[in-house]
Amino acid sequence: MSAFEIEHLATCITAHAWNADRSRVAICPNNNEVHIFAKKDNSWVVEHVLTEHDQVVTSIDWAPKTNRILTASQDRNAYVWTFAAGQWKPVLVLLRINRAATHVKWSPQENKFAVASGAKLVCICFFEEEHDWWASTHIRKHKSTVLKVDWHPNNLLLATASSDFKVRVFDAFIKKADGRVTRPYGEIPFGDPIFEFDQCASWVHACKWSPSGNTLAFASHDSNLAVANFSSNPPTVEKIKLRTLPLCDLLYLTENSIVGVGYDCTPVLITNSNGWTYQGELDKPGTGAAATSGAEPTNARKLFQNKVDLGDTKTDTKLSTAHQNCITTIVPTKSAGGLVSDFSTSGLDGNVVQWHTKVLETKSKLKVI
Repeated sequence: MSAFEIEHLATCITAHAWNADRSRVAICPNNNEVHIFAKKDNSWVVEHVLTEHDQVVTSIDWAPKTNRILTASQDRNAYVWTFAAGQWKPVLVLLRINRAATHVKWSPQENKFAVASGAKLVCICFFEEEHDWWASTHIRKHKSTVLKVDWHPNNLLLATASSDFKVRVFDAFIKKADGRVTRPYGEIPFGDPIFEFDQCASWVHACKWSPSGNTLAFASHDSNLAVANFSSNPPTVEKIKLRTLPLCDLLYLTENSIVGVGYDCTPVLITNSNGWTYQGELDKPGTGAAATSGAEPTNARKLFQNKVDLGDTKTDTKLSTAHQNCITTIVPTKSAGGLVSDFSTSGLDGNVVQWHTKVLETKSKLKVI
Protein backbone atom coordinates (compact mmCIF):
# COMPACT_ATOMS: atom_id res chain seq x y z
CA MET A 1 0.00 0.00 0.00
CA SER A 2 1.43 3.38 -1.03
CA ALA A 3 1.34 6.43 1.24
CA PHE A 4 -0.54 9.41 -0.14
CA GLU A 5 -1.67 12.94 0.66
CA ILE A 6 -4.99 14.30 -0.58
CA GLU A 7 -5.64 17.97 -1.36
CA HIS A 8 -9.14 18.97 -2.44
CA LEU A 9 -8.50 22.05 -4.58
CA ALA A 10 -11.64 22.33 -6.74
CA THR A 11 -14.96 20.71 -7.56
CA CYS A 12 -13.45 19.19 -10.69
CA ILE A 13 -9.95 19.31 -12.16
CA THR A 14 -9.19 18.81 -15.85
CA ALA A 15 -5.38 19.10 -15.61
CA HIS A 16 -2.56 19.94 -13.22
CA ALA A 17 1.20 20.60 -13.30
CA TRP A 18 3.95 21.39 -10.77
CA ASN A 19 6.82 23.86 -10.80
CA ALA A 20 10.40 22.63 -10.47
CA ASP A 21 10.64 22.53 -6.65
CA ARG A 22 7.00 21.40 -6.16
CA SER A 23 6.21 24.48 -4.08
CA ARG A 24 3.41 25.46 -6.47
CA VAL A 25 0.83 23.61 -8.49
CA ALA A 26 -1.26 24.86 -11.40
CA ILE A 27 -4.73 23.40 -11.94
CA CYS A 28 -7.74 24.04 -14.14
CA PRO A 29 -11.03 23.83 -12.16
CA ASN A 30 -12.98 22.70 -15.25
CA ASN A 31 -13.38 26.19 -16.71
CA ASN A 32 -11.38 28.76 -18.68
CA GLU A 33 -9.10 29.62 -15.75
CA VAL A 34 -5.81 28.30 -14.45
CA HIS A 35 -5.34 28.57 -10.68
CA ILE A 36 -1.83 28.56 -9.25
CA PHE A 37 -1.69 27.35 -5.64
CA ALA A 38 1.20 27.92 -3.23
CA LYS A 39 1.82 26.11 0.06
CA LYS A 40 1.24 28.39 3.04
CA ASP A 41 1.85 26.70 6.39
CA ASN A 42 -0.18 23.50 6.11
CA SER A 43 -2.66 24.56 3.45
CA TRP A 44 -2.68 25.43 -0.24
CA VAL A 45 -3.89 28.91 -1.20
CA VAL A 46 -4.55 30.51 -4.58
CA GLU A 47 -1.64 32.77 -5.52
CA HIS A 48 -2.53 33.65 -9.14
CA VAL A 49 -5.48 33.14 -11.49
CA LEU A 50 -4.76 33.07 -15.24
CA THR A 51 -7.82 34.06 -17.26
CA GLU A 52 -6.65 34.55 -20.85
CA HIS A 53 -8.49 31.52 -22.26
CA ASP A 54 -12.15 31.73 -23.30
CA GLN A 55 -13.13 28.07 -22.86
CA VAL A 56 -12.19 25.07 -20.71
CA VAL A 57 -8.45 24.54 -20.32
CA THR A 58 -7.65 20.99 -21.39
CA SER A 59 -3.95 20.65 -20.58
CA ILE A 60 -1.14 22.30 -18.57
CA ASP A 61 2.61 21.71 -18.62
CA TRP A 62 5.11 23.59 -16.43
CA ALA A 63 8.70 23.69 -17.71
CA PRO A 64 11.09 23.03 -14.80
CA LYS A 65 14.17 24.73 -16.33
CA THR A 66 12.68 27.91 -17.82
CA ASN A 67 9.73 28.16 -15.38
CA ARG A 68 7.31 28.73 -18.27
CA ILE A 69 3.73 27.48 -18.05
CA LEU A 70 2.14 26.09 -21.20
CA THR A 71 -1.66 25.90 -21.43
CA ALA A 72 -4.10 24.74 -24.10
CA SER A 73 -7.86 25.07 -24.30
CA GLN A 74 -11.02 24.18 -26.15
CA ASP A 75 -10.90 27.75 -27.49
CA ARG A 76 -8.30 26.50 -30.05
CA ASN A 77 -5.52 28.53 -28.44
CA ALA A 78 -2.34 27.87 -26.51
CA TYR A 79 -0.40 30.32 -24.34
CA VAL A 80 3.14 30.38 -22.99
CA TRP A 81 3.16 32.13 -19.61
CA THR A 82 6.29 33.82 -18.25
CA PHE A 83 6.61 35.13 -14.70
CA ALA A 84 7.91 38.72 -14.50
CA ALA A 85 7.42 41.59 -12.03
CA GLY A 86 5.18 39.43 -9.85
CA GLN A 87 2.74 38.57 -12.65
CA TRP A 88 2.26 35.79 -15.17
CA LYS A 89 2.32 37.29 -18.67
CA PRO A 90 0.92 35.31 -21.62
CA VAL A 91 2.23 35.04 -25.17
CA LEU A 92 -0.21 33.67 -27.74
CA VAL A 93 0.98 30.73 -29.84
CA LEU A 94 0.12 30.77 -33.55
CA LEU A 95 -1.48 27.33 -33.75
CA ARG A 96 -3.71 27.86 -36.81
CA ILE A 97 -6.19 25.10 -35.87
CA ASN A 98 -9.97 25.06 -36.21
CA ARG A 99 -10.75 22.59 -33.40
CA ALA A 100 -9.96 22.34 -29.70
CA ALA A 101 -6.43 21.87 -28.44
CA THR A 102 -6.45 18.65 -26.41
CA HIS A 103 -2.97 18.16 -24.93
CA VAL A 104 0.36 20.01 -24.63
CA LYS A 105 3.88 18.86 -23.79
CA TRP A 106 7.23 20.66 -23.55
CA SER A 107 10.15 18.86 -25.17
CA PRO A 108 12.86 17.65 -22.75
CA GLN A 109 15.16 20.56 -23.69
CA GLU A 110 12.21 23.01 -23.46
CA ASN A 111 13.14 24.64 -26.79
CA LYS A 112 9.87 23.57 -28.43
CA PHE A 113 6.56 21.95 -27.56
CA ALA A 114 3.79 19.88 -29.10
CA VAL A 115 0.06 20.65 -29.10
CA ALA A 116 -2.45 17.91 -29.93
CA SER A 117 -5.82 18.91 -31.33
CA GLY A 118 -9.22 17.86 -32.57
CA ALA A 119 -8.23 19.12 -36.02
CA LYS A 120 -6.56 15.76 -36.81
CA LEU A 121 -3.11 17.28 -36.43
CA VAL A 122 -0.30 18.09 -34.01
CA CYS A 123 1.38 21.51 -33.85
CA ILE A 124 5.12 21.53 -33.26
CA CYS A 125 5.81 24.98 -31.83
CA PHE A 126 9.09 26.90 -31.64
CA PHE A 127 10.15 30.44 -30.78
CA GLU A 128 10.97 32.86 -33.58
CA GLU A 129 13.43 35.42 -32.28
CA GLU A 130 12.94 37.86 -35.17
CA HIS A 131 9.19 38.14 -34.55
CA ASP A 132 9.21 37.52 -30.77
CA TRP A 133 6.43 34.95 -30.94
CA TRP A 134 5.80 31.20 -30.87
CA ALA A 135 5.13 29.81 -34.35
CA SER A 136 4.06 26.31 -35.33
CA THR A 137 4.29 23.75 -38.09
CA HIS A 138 1.79 20.91 -38.50
CA ILE A 139 1.96 17.12 -38.49
CA ARG A 140 -1.17 16.05 -40.37
CA LYS A 141 -1.05 12.25 -40.77
CA HIS A 142 -3.94 11.54 -38.37
CA LYS A 143 -7.48 10.59 -39.32
CA SER A 144 -9.19 11.80 -36.15
CA THR A 145 -8.61 13.72 -32.91
CA VAL A 146 -5.15 13.45 -31.38
CA LEU A 147 -5.63 12.87 -27.66
CA LYS A 148 -2.07 12.70 -26.25
CA VAL A 149 1.52 13.45 -27.22
CA ASP A 150 4.80 12.51 -25.57
CA TRP A 151 8.41 13.41 -26.39
CA HIS A 152 11.21 10.89 -26.63
CA PRO A 153 14.14 11.65 -24.27
CA ASN A 154 16.27 12.52 -27.33
CA ASN A 155 14.14 15.67 -27.88
CA LEU A 156 13.51 14.70 -31.53
CA LEU A 157 10.96 11.89 -31.69
CA LEU A 158 7.30 12.47 -30.81
CA ALA A 159 4.67 9.81 -30.09
CA THR A 160 0.99 10.58 -30.67
CA ALA A 161 -2.14 8.77 -29.47
CA SER A 162 -5.24 9.26 -31.59
CA SER A 163 -8.92 8.39 -31.60
CA ASP A 164 -8.35 6.82 -35.03
CA PHE A 165 -7.16 3.75 -33.05
CA LYS A 166 -3.47 4.28 -33.87
CA VAL A 167 -0.23 5.34 -32.21
CA ARG A 168 2.40 6.98 -34.39
CA VAL A 169 6.02 8.02 -33.94
CA PHE A 170 7.26 11.08 -35.84
CA ASP A 171 10.57 12.84 -36.29
CA ALA A 172 9.74 16.32 -34.90
CA PHE A 173 13.08 17.90 -35.80
CA ILE A 174 12.81 21.70 -36.17
CA LYS A 175 15.94 23.34 -37.61
CA LYS A 176 15.30 26.72 -35.96
CA ALA A 177 14.99 25.08 -32.55
CA ASP A 178 17.30 22.05 -32.76
CA GLY A 179 20.13 23.37 -34.92
CA ARG A 180 22.56 20.74 -36.14
CA VAL A 181 21.88 17.37 -34.52
CA THR A 182 22.13 13.74 -35.55
CA ARG A 183 18.67 12.45 -36.33
CA PRO A 184 18.17 8.82 -35.21
CA TYR A 185 16.35 7.68 -38.36
CA GLY A 186 18.04 9.88 -40.94
CA GLU A 187 16.59 12.67 -43.05
CA ILE A 188 12.92 11.70 -42.87
CA PRO A 189 10.53 14.33 -44.32
CA PHE A 190 8.80 16.31 -41.58
CA GLY A 191 5.33 14.95 -40.81
CA ASP A 192 5.90 11.44 -42.16
CA PRO A 193 5.42 8.75 -39.49
CA ILE A 194 8.44 6.58 -38.78
CA PHE A 195 6.33 3.91 -37.06
CA GLU A 196 2.59 3.33 -36.93
CA PHE A 197 1.01 0.92 -34.44
CA ASP A 198 -2.54 -0.37 -34.99
CA GLN A 199 -2.75 -2.92 -32.17
CA CYS A 200 -5.62 -1.00 -30.52
CA ALA A 201 -9.28 -1.64 -31.33
CA SER A 202 -10.57 1.67 -29.96
CA TRP A 203 -9.51 5.21 -29.03
CA VAL A 204 -5.96 5.47 -27.73
CA HIS A 205 -6.13 7.57 -24.57
CA ALA A 206 -2.47 7.72 -23.59
CA CYS A 207 1.09 7.09 -24.72
CA LYS A 208 4.33 7.35 -22.77
CA TRP A 209 8.02 6.78 -23.48
CA SER A 210 10.17 4.92 -20.96
CA PRO A 211 13.04 6.84 -19.28
CA SER A 212 15.55 5.40 -21.74
CA GLY A 213 13.26 5.75 -24.74
CA ASN A 214 13.64 2.05 -25.58
CA THR A 215 9.96 1.27 -25.06
CA LEU A 216 6.68 3.08 -25.68
CA ALA A 217 3.52 2.22 -23.74
CA PHE A 218 0.02 3.11 -24.90
CA ALA A 219 -3.43 2.47 -23.46
CA SER A 220 -6.76 2.32 -25.27
CA HIS A 221 -10.46 2.51 -24.45
CA ASP A 222 -10.90 -1.27 -24.78
CA SER A 223 -8.94 -1.69 -21.50
CA ASN A 224 -5.77 -2.83 -23.25
CA LEU A 225 -2.20 -1.76 -22.65
CA ALA A 226 0.45 -2.29 -25.30
CA VAL A 227 4.21 -1.82 -25.04
CA ALA A 228 6.36 -1.38 -28.14
CA ASN A 229 10.00 -2.41 -27.78
CA PHE A 230 12.41 -0.53 -30.06
CA SER A 231 15.42 -2.74 -29.38
CA SER A 232 14.55 -4.61 -32.58
CA ASN A 233 13.73 -3.32 -36.04
CA PRO A 234 10.85 -3.32 -36.67
CA PRO A 235 9.72 -2.86 -33.04
CA THR A 236 7.92 -5.71 -31.32
CA VAL A 237 4.65 -5.03 -29.51
CA GLU A 238 3.36 -6.84 -26.44
CA LYS A 239 -0.33 -6.40 -25.68
CA ILE A 240 -1.90 -6.89 -22.24
CA LYS A 241 -5.64 -7.20 -21.54
CA LEU A 242 -6.24 -5.38 -18.25
CA ARG A 243 -8.73 -6.29 -15.56
CA THR A 244 -9.61 -2.64 -15.06
CA LEU A 245 -11.74 -0.02 -16.72
CA PRO A 246 -9.85 1.96 -19.41
CA LEU A 247 -6.71 3.91 -18.50
CA CYS A 248 -6.48 7.62 -19.32
CA ASP A 249 -2.83 8.36 -18.56
CA LEU A 250 0.44 6.51 -17.98
CA LEU A 251 3.73 7.02 -16.13
CA TYR A 252 6.89 4.91 -16.06
CA LEU A 253 8.23 4.45 -12.51
CA THR A 254 11.20 2.51 -13.90
CA GLU A 255 12.09 0.88 -17.19
CA ASN A 256 10.11 -2.16 -16.07
CA SER A 257 7.17 -0.67 -14.17
CA ILE A 258 4.26 1.47 -15.34
CA VAL A 259 1.52 3.16 -13.33
CA GLY A 260 -1.76 3.71 -15.15
CA VAL A 261 -4.73 5.82 -14.05
CA GLY A 262 -8.25 6.10 -15.37
CA TYR A 263 -11.88 5.23 -14.79
CA ASP A 264 -11.24 2.84 -11.88
CA CYS A 265 -10.35 5.85 -9.67
CA THR A 266 -7.12 4.25 -8.49
CA PRO A 267 -3.58 3.97 -9.87
CA VAL A 268 -2.69 0.48 -11.04
CA LEU A 269 0.74 -1.09 -11.46
CA ILE A 270 1.94 -3.05 -14.49
CA THR A 271 5.43 -4.58 -14.38
CA ASN A 272 7.77 -6.40 -16.73
CA SER A 273 9.48 -9.61 -15.72
CA ASN A 274 9.82 -11.78 -18.81
CA GLY A 275 6.56 -10.22 -19.98
CA TRP A 276 4.31 -7.35 -18.90
CA THR A 277 1.69 -8.27 -16.28
CA TYR A 278 -0.96 -6.45 -14.25
CA GLN A 279 0.08 -6.33 -10.56
CA GLY A 280 -2.77 -4.54 -8.77
CA GLU A 281 -3.88 -1.26 -7.24
CA LEU A 282 -1.53 1.07 -5.40
CA ASP A 283 -3.95 2.38 -2.78
CA LYS A 284 -5.32 -0.99 -1.78
CA PRO A 285 -3.99 -3.65 0.61
CA GLY A 286 -2.62 -6.67 -1.17
CA THR A 287 -0.95 -4.87 -4.07
CA GLY A 288 1.40 -7.24 -5.85
CA ALA A 289 1.46 -10.50 -7.70
CA ALA A 290 -0.77 -12.19 -5.15
CA ALA A 291 -3.51 -9.71 -5.95
CA THR A 292 -3.63 -10.50 -9.65
CA SER A 293 -5.47 -13.82 -9.48
CA GLY A 294 -9.02 -14.13 -8.25
CA ALA A 295 -9.17 -10.58 -6.91
CA GLU A 296 -12.47 -8.75 -6.73
CA PRO A 297 -13.17 -5.83 -9.09
CA THR A 298 -12.69 -2.35 -7.68
CA ASN A 299 -15.54 -0.44 -6.07
CA ALA A 300 -15.80 1.81 -9.12
CA ARG A 301 -16.24 -1.19 -11.37
CA LYS A 302 -18.75 -2.78 -8.98
CA LEU A 303 -20.74 0.45 -8.97
CA PHE A 304 -20.82 0.49 -12.78
CA GLN A 305 -21.77 -3.20 -12.98
CA ASN A 306 -24.57 -2.79 -10.42
CA LYS A 307 -26.07 0.08 -12.41
CA VAL A 308 -25.98 -1.91 -15.64
CA ASP A 309 -26.90 -5.37 -14.37
CA LEU A 310 -29.17 -4.59 -11.41
CA GLY A 311 -30.50 -1.11 -12.15
CA ASP A 312 -28.97 0.07 -8.88
CA THR A 313 -29.35 3.85 -8.58
CA LYS A 314 -28.23 4.39 -4.99
CA THR A 315 -26.84 7.87 -4.40
CA ASP A 316 -24.26 6.63 -1.90
CA THR A 317 -21.19 6.44 -4.13
CA LYS A 318 -18.45 6.87 -1.52
CA LEU A 319 -15.47 4.85 -2.71
CA SER A 320 -12.72 3.41 -0.54
CA THR A 321 -10.10 4.83 -2.91
CA ALA A 322 -8.29 8.16 -2.53
CA HIS A 323 -9.98 9.46 -5.68
CA GLN A 324 -13.76 9.51 -5.91
CA ASN A 325 -14.01 9.90 -9.68
CA CYS A 326 -12.07 9.28 -12.87
CA ILE A 327 -8.34 10.10 -12.71
CA THR A 328 -7.28 12.00 -15.81
CA THR A 329 -3.68 13.08 -15.17
CA ILE A 330 -0.56 11.57 -13.59
CA VAL A 331 2.78 13.44 -13.37
CA PRO A 332 6.06 12.63 -11.59
CA THR A 333 6.99 14.77 -8.59
CA LYS A 334 10.24 13.14 -7.42
CA SER A 335 12.72 11.11 -9.42
CA ALA A 336 16.40 10.22 -9.41
CA GLY A 337 18.52 7.98 -11.63
CA GLY A 338 15.58 7.01 -13.80
CA LEU A 339 13.44 5.92 -10.83
CA VAL A 340 10.23 7.82 -10.01
CA SER A 341 9.49 7.51 -6.30
CA ASP A 342 6.74 10.16 -5.98
CA PHE A 343 3.98 11.19 -8.35
CA SER A 344 0.70 13.06 -8.25
CA THR A 345 -2.71 12.43 -9.78
CA SER A 346 -5.74 14.63 -10.36
CA GLY A 347 -9.24 13.85 -11.49
CA LEU A 348 -12.85 14.79 -11.89
CA ASP A 349 -13.38 14.70 -8.10
CA GLY A 350 -11.29 17.86 -7.66
CA ASN A 351 -8.55 16.08 -5.70
CA VAL A 352 -4.82 16.32 -6.24
CA VAL A 353 -3.25 13.27 -4.60
CA GLN A 354 0.48 12.99 -3.96
CA TRP A 355 1.68 9.38 -3.89
CA HIS A 356 4.85 8.24 -2.15
CA THR A 357 6.20 4.87 -3.22
CA LYS A 358 9.42 3.00 -2.70
CA VAL A 359 10.61 1.26 -5.83
CA LEU A 360 13.05 -1.62 -5.53
CA GLU A 361 14.38 -2.93 -8.83
CA THR A 362 16.98 -5.64 -9.33
CA LYS A 363 17.80 -7.95 -12.19
CA SER A 364 15.52 -10.60 -10.78
CA LYS A 365 12.54 -8.72 -9.41
CA LEU A 366 10.73 -5.42 -9.08
CA LYS A 367 8.73 -4.38 -6.06
CA VAL A 368 6.75 -1.25 -5.22
CA ILE A 369 6.13 -0.63 -1.52
